[in-house]
Amino acid sequence: MSTIRLPQVLRAQAGGERAIEVEGATIGAAVQALVGRHPALESQLLATDGQLHRFVNVYLNGRDVRYLKGLDTPVEARDEIRLLPAIAGGSGG
Repeated sequence: MSTIRLPQVLRAQAGGERAIEVEGATIGAAVQALVGRHPALESQLLATDGQLHRFVNVYLNGRDVRYLKGLDTPVEARDEIRLLPAIAGGSGG
């Protein structure tokens, strides 16, 4: 099983869990397994077409999956997946 690590902003929709072990041979399958366990995360992570929202960054063992194979990136047992929604802000000066 691989482990998905959630930032503080997503933990409320996952029952407060920080790390969740999931099955899945790809990033997409792992995210679907996560959403299957915690349906409230679906709207935070996925667009209506099933793709990741463009503002959600996903890292596999520290590597951005956008530069790998995206949702088709293979996942091995004991891999670490981090989900990080982009945060906008700053001064408009």
